[in-house]
Amino acid sequence: MIMRLINWQGMAGIAVALTLLVMLTVQKLEAVHWKKQSESAEQLYHQEQAAFATTVASYRAASAEARAEDLANAERVRAAQASINQETKDAFEARIADARARADRLRVDPETTTYRGARGTAPVPGLPAAPGRIAQGPGEGRLPAADALTATEQAIQLDELIRWVRKQHAVDPNVEPSRQP
Repeated sequence: MIMRLINWQGMAGIAVALTLLVMLTVQKLEAVHWKKQSESAEQLYHQEQAAFATTVASYRAASAEARAEDLANAERVRAAQASINQETKDAFEARIADARARADRLRVDPETTTYRGARGTAPVPGLPAAPGRIAQGPGEGRLPAADALTATEQAIQLDELIRWVRKQHAVDPNVEPSRQP
């Protein structure tokens, strides 16, 4: 019986069986290899997904923090500008009230505008006028009282406007809260 297996057909059958066995073994080894590769790729995929989720969460947190800092900075700038506005308004109103009060005093007591000497004494003669110039009396060449008050008020307005602009310019909206003056 062994002799029948040793003939060329038996040998071919054994060779085919061994070839099939080797191919089956190789197939099994490849399946194990690709299963490990697949598990490795799946693990890498999950790691990348977790890293992506972490990155997205970090960016969202940073964005929310930056938004909160921007709102706080905008509120700081608004408060500083409102304070400057109120200070300027108060200073302007005080200066205008003072100028108007002085103008009212000058209207009531015109002697305070020029020195007329002691009462009851004879006026002292003035210095002679320079040659070629016309002598002017006190108060000549000045604005009328109403116009002088208007000019004073406008000068105060311009002065306070300049101060306001300088103070507003000093408020830096880009300064970080930790570096505020």
